[in-house]
Amino acid sequence: MTYHVIRFGAAEPSLLMLHGFTGCGGNNLPLARQLPRSALMPDLLGHGETSAPADTRCYAIDLAAQELAGLIRTSTSDACIDVYGYSMGGRLALQLALDHSTVVRSLILESGSPGLATHVEREARRTADEALAARIERDGIPAFVGYWESLPLFASQARLPAERRAGLHQQRLNNSATGLANSLRGMGTGAQASNWDRLTELSMPVLLCAGADDAKFVDVATRMAENIPLAALRVVANAGHAIHLEQPGALARIILEFFG
Repeated sequence: MTYHVIRFGAAEPSLLMLHGFTGCGGNNLPLARQLPRSALMPDLLGHGETSAPADTRCYAIDLAAQELAGLIRTSTSDACIDVYGYSMGGRLALQLALDHSTVVRSLILESGSPGLATHVEREARRTADEALAARIERDGIPAFVGYWESLPLFASQARLPAERRAGLHQQRLNNSATGLANSLRGMGTGAQASNWDRLTELSMPVLLCAGADDAKFVDVATRMAENIPLAALRVVANAGHAIHLEQPGALARIILEFFG
């Protein structure tokens, strides 16, 4: 499998940035420009210009974490990096920190989660994810993107400038139906094992960020903070699920404060 990776900045990378479902590495450029770090920004499997294999087993979150650990080791001299992840990228960043802790210096999760706690929840979500994957394959990317952007989870993004929303819409259209469908099947919340019981294993500093308008993920982040030894929780005003889009300046200031 071939990964497309944006390398931002002239120095050796010290930050890995992971986008959310339907996104791409370039989504992180506006935030990266406000941080004094050189960064690696990959398109995750099934997204953007990265491979979109037909075999759903390739998309397993533990395999994706293993591949990212390899990317870090080959891209940095000390084989250790700060890791930021948003939504799906946050779940992957957490998996990376749990399974390959030696390559993660600190962890920043924006609207991230450890997955669903119970088997019943995961099975129900897996069924829903499979139905959505089949819908993507049946109806195509334009129809799916229209549906995805209409979800209540993203309602607060209506406050974004029209030009910015149009750019995001076009970027989502550049994904493949096979890639997005199989990403749901292999790395969706239903397919992922729960990491709630493993949060106490995190030994690095962890920053948890949630938008004040996203009550579900404020609750998730609050419960995560209670179980992570070195956790800091920040709730960002006037933002929903995608803080990096809705309040990028505020998020950058919080991350800079976290870096010290």
